[in-house]
Amino acid sequence: MGLREWALGGVLLSPFLVYVLLALLLTGVVRLLLRYTPLGRWVWHEALFDCALFVCILTLVTHVLGPL
Repeated sequence: MGLREWALGGVLLSPFLVYVLLALLLTGVVRLLLRYTPLGRWVWHEALFDCALFVCILTLVTHVLGPL
């Protein structure tokens, strides 16, 4: 995908915005899966877990889709 800006109506958008939106969507899916499995009981502080999970997934998305 590369890290080149996209022009949308004369406004330059960073592809990192797409990475963040994709990571947010994947974080929501993982949180839903954890909520309906017994693993969700092991989460001590949900806000900290959500933030850490988002950062981990964003890192993974950036490594997979980012420039080589």
